Amino acid sequence: MKSRRVPLAFTALMLLSSLSGCIFEQTDAGGDEEVLAVFNYSPSSNIRSGDTITFDASSSTPSGGITYRWDFDGDGSIDATGRSTEWSFDEADTYTVELTVSDGTKSSSQTKDVTVVEATAQAPKAEITQYASDEDCSNDDIDETTHIVLWICEMDKSQTDRDISATTTVNLDASDSESGDSSQYITTWNWDLNADVDSDNDGDSENDADLTGEDIEWTNVQPGEYELHLTIENSAGLTDSDSIKVYVSYAGKWSDFEMGGNTSGNAVTLDFDLNVVYDKDNGNTIRKAVGELTYPKIDGDCTNIGTNNCRAKLDVYAFNEEDEEASNTSDTGLDQRSDGDDCDEDDNDCVFLTLSSYMFTDTESTYDDGDWTFQIRNEKINDLQVESFIIRLHYK
Repeated sequence: MKSRRVPLAFTALMLLSSLSGCIFEQTDAGGDEEVLAVFNYSPSSNIRSGDTITFDASSSTPSGGITYRWDFDGDGSIDATGRSTEWSFDEADTYTVELTVSDGTKSSSQTKDVTVVEATAQAPKAEITQYASDEDCSNDDIDETTHIVLWICEMDKSQTDRDISATTTVNLDASDSESGDSSQYITTWNWDLNADVDSDNDGDSENDADLTGEDIEWTNVQPGEYELHLTIENSAGLTDSDSIKVYVSYAGKWSDFEMGGNTSGNAVTLDFDLNVVYDKDNGNTIRKAVGELTYPKIDGDCTNIGTNNCRAKLDVYAFNEEDEEASNTSDTGLDQRSDGDDCDEDDNDCVFLTLSSYMFTDTESTYDDGDWTFQIRNEKINDLQVESFIIRLHYK
């Protein structure tokens, strides 16, 4: 295969030095750091024959006192020197490029394969199909044309299951992607589910093949916010990428259950466990968590009307995984308990506890994310048949 170096001006001094084997560019001494060859090149993909490629070894160590030797065609000879240089390849092929750095005593090498395609090859076009649940868990239509937006709805939860652990399946569809031209076809579809991790160690954290395939299922997805990246490659060896946000929210409802009465001087409580994610670095941040409690103002079997003990008052408390109390509804007056559009104010109290995303940030004045508890508390003597308790986790 024929390759050619982009013309560089060599001085007579360099030519004379080459006769003594000293053509390598060397920088000032860098101390006793480890000698390690590291290089990158740009463009890093979709390189066509004749394109100029810039090779950069500035991440090599130490930063000074080393020489840089480049072999671009795998024949063992030195094609260029210097911390950065340019090169082009005349023919389509995969070339093994080697960088060797040396401090005069120790040396280190790194090799990378550079794929070059025909100059006339056409790049593909990656496209992820967007979709959303028809409705959220309140039966409201979802109007969404940009992201994948899903709701996990468990609206008939059992009292023996007060832990939120449901997951869902996200359908990932790249069938609208284009191959480039009629003579080409797509050979690979790689889905990267976590752009914060470079699992294949190629220097690009958004092209890992966590899942592969044109139309696949991503299973066991917990409530959260995710950014997915799709990378496709066509039969000419050219690639393209697309990304999409996936929002998975949750609602769980417990209906028609009893809260015991406070007959021992200790409030009766009922705990509901949930996991909250607020990871700003990974772009996975909850918007809010809401506990919605609806109960009758007076229980149907209460007989102590004359002492006013029959007027119910339940409250919702929130605790983080360190068991710190973050918020509660105890200061909400009896005449203010009418939250929600569907609240029957004549017969019921409806009290909501809303925790904003700020509550879950990792600062001294907030409570961090992780395992949280919503707790229903009854301070009154009489027991009470609760109409419903709903927990909603909003990630979109």
